[in-house]
Amino acid sequence: MTTHTMFDGRLQVYRRDKGRTWQCAARVGGERFRESTGEEDLDRAKDVAEEWYLRLRGMVRNGEIKPKERSFGEAADHYMRQARVLAATVRSPKYIELLDLRMKRHIVPFFGTTPLPEVNRGLVQTYRVARAEETIARTGKPPSRSTMNQEIVHIRQVLKHAEGLGWLSHLPNLTMPYMTQGKRERRAWFSPEEYKQLYTATRRRAESSDGRRGWKKRYQDLHDYVLFVGNSGLRPDESARLEIRDICIEDDFATGQTILVIDVRGKTGVGYCKTMPGAVFPYKRLVERRAEELRQAGMTNEEITKQLPYIRLFPKFGRDAFNNILREEGLKRDRDGRVRTAYSLRHTYISMRLMEGANIYQIANNCRTSVQMIEEFYAAHIKDRIDTTAINLQRPKAQRKVAKGRPVPPMSAMEQDAAAPI
Repeated sequence: MTTHTMFDGRLQVYRRDKGRTWQCAARVGGERFRESTGEEDLDRAKDVAEEWYLRLRGMVRNGEIKPKERSFGEAADHYMRQARVLAATVRSPKYIELLDLRMKRHIVPFFGTTPLPEVNRGLVQTYRVARAEETIARTGKPPSRSTMNQEIVHIRQVLKHAEGLGWLSHLPNLTMPYMTQGKRERRAWFSPEEYKQLYTATRRRAESSDGRRGWKKRYQDLHDYVLFVGNSGLRPDESARLEIRDICIEDDFATGQTILVIDVRGKTGVGYCKTMPGAVFPYKRLVERRAEELRQAGMTNEEITKQLPYIRLFPKFGRDAFNNILREEGLKRDRDGRVRTAYSLRHTYISMRLMEGANIYQIANNCRTSVQMIEEFYAAHIKDRIDTTAINLQRPKAQRKVAKGRPVPPMSAMEQDAAAPI
């Protein structure tokens, strides 16, 4: 087949090996068009093809031919193929799994065949309503605010991906038309009295349990976990990744206290954490316990010295035992009904530091989070963050009396003219 291109390759004039006349083909408005020129001479065929191509362009411009538009489902499939490969390098497998589940179960069934330019604020609001009605019919309650926010984020990610590919001219505004201000809620935490009740209960359980089936060590690890995280503010995933080599004991020059300096690896990457002094003794007990386990496995002291730094500080978190103790102590839910988990120990650390007057910027750095997050979910609910001396200001009574009985100064000529009746 012989082919000639025109208009920088956008128009092709070709003839098959056994054909007599020249054919023309072009892509206009996202669709492929073909036509026969009816000419055997190449020059005349090129003139016919040029007129045909320009006529098609004019029809698209005048709206006689509507450009073929990509659907949301096509963009979602293309986005997910890349997300499974590229996002896996910076996101956890669980995140990719949940993203894929939300796309297949809720988002794509609703938006799948919709052309991309028609996915606008009104359609997304319709999705919110339909999603809430479906969940209420199935479970009796609407989806949580965070669940809906995550799904809207996924929709926006697909649209941004389509814009980057040139399938969409601009991103629509997907914000809610009303009720955008959410209620400020405190993260579930333990008050100082409740925290003392918790670690007293874990200590009591560790002392009273016997050594059968390793339950005593499990409760000892759980007790030290409560004290360690409550004095360091680590996330559960960060504490699960901790190895003994990530922690060192230091005498802090500024405070004169013995603390732990932790090389943290977790949700936000690599960072550092300086603990309260209360984390030192639980850490020492945990290290001795891990060394004793290696000793019982038949290792020599030299082998233990080499192997110990690479051992996880918390090989396994006793979630069931932790939840059982919370239920027994009446601490599983706070007064607002929010469920307490191991994450609540981190919230407890942050709240207690704020109550003691610690600098909010330094807390954010030490906890590897932002000042905005702390202001919104912690500081707004701590009474000690309100400065009484800046609020309960009153002028002395003598000054108020003088101000009340002070004679009114005479008006100037300009003020008298302004106050005169018209």
